[in-house]
Amino acid sequence: MSTVRQLRRPAIGVVVNPVAGIGGPAGLVGSDGDAVQREAIARGAHARAADRAAVALAVLADAHPGLEVLTAGGALGEDTVRAAGLLARVVYTPDASRATTGDDTMRAVAACAADGAGLVLFAGGDGTARDAASGAPPEVALLGIPAGVKMYSGCFAVSPAAAGAIAADWQSSGGLSTREAEVLDLDEALLRAGRPDPRLFALVRVPASRERTQARKAPTPTSEADAVRLAAAGAVAAMQPGVRYLLGPGGTLAAVSRELGIQGTPLGVDIVQDGALIARDVSEKQALSAIAGHPAKAVVTVIGGQGFLLGRGNQQLSPAVVDAIGPDPLLVVATEQKLLDLSGRPLLVDTGDPRIDERLAGHLRVITGPSSSSIYPVSAASAATTEGAHTCV
Repeated sequence: MSTVRQLRRPAIGVVVNPVAGIGGPAGLVGSDGDAVQREAIARGAHARAADRAAVALAVLADAHPGLEVLTAGGALGEDTVRAAGLLARVVYTPDASRATTGDDTMRAVAACAADGAGLVLFAGGDGTARDAASGAPPEVALLGIPAGVKMYSGCFAVSPAAAGAIAADWQSSGGLSTREAEVLDLDEALLRAGRPDPRLFALVRVPASRERTQARKAPTPTSEADAVRLAAAGAVAAMQPGVRYLLGPGGTLAAVSRELGIQGTPLGVDIVQDGALIARDVSEKQALSAIAGHPAKAVVTVIGGQGFLLGRGNQQLSPAVVDAIGPDPLLVVATEQKLLDLSGRPLLVDTGDPRIDERLAGHLRVITGPSSSSIYPVSAASAATTEGAHTCV
């Protein structure tokens, strides 16, 4: 459903999941659970939710200096709000004797709503969205600042800056029209086993801003299997001798692995050279080490329905990795139908580094078959701070 409703409660809440996204650069698929978080830290990763939230709040603070927002204590929101120069009214304080959990996110969102928030920004991924939805009453709008690993849900802005721009408009207008969006989540253990099964958890209200909010991830239909195989064959045909290729996650890249005759990691990043697997399921640090001193390219596909190339589920391909690869870092492969399903909307990059995102913006070649390709526009998701930012010309 996409019915539009008008909400007129102007107060804004902010909740940050402090550990969101920590598993992505470490190649751990998600960030749920103490053991996963400890392993991510051991692999040199760090949580990025506060940094991503800071970008959003900087946009809001620029439009509304000194604005008071509702939030939770400490790392759950207060610290980031104050650092942005906004006034933090703490309405929920987590237990300082333990690490925060999803229950804290739920309670913090509920407290913001109870204290008058009509819009609650939350920084995290699909798991955080699920917790936020559990705490939000039906009349309160939610908007995700994308900061997790998995972001299949339709309740996220396309970038932190876009989330901040929507919040600024909300404050200026005393509320915005809203639409219904799906919150999806999945079992991370099954995901690590290569069996992604996103399921509908809730329907929530989000500000109606088509160019600044993302669609839910669309699965690849079985009828496209032949098209995927042909696109994968085209990607393999485009590979050059001596180049190290970083194969990202996704069904289309799994088809590339099959074409190469290797056992790839369905949801990780593998490195191949001259048709041989040289590293499997690498982290960001391992990828940087493997490509040092070697020509390289990142092989990525298009997330169906959303159009993202980077920043959704492939955070191992970080800004540092993209920068190390060089000026032409991507080999993009997708079926023609995936491009058609975008209805003219551009492909998106959201690495977390606006400099890298802007460098990748423009047009690139998308391989769609052994002898076919399309030249398609690419936009930096961080640039989506105006309603027309993603209009194709």
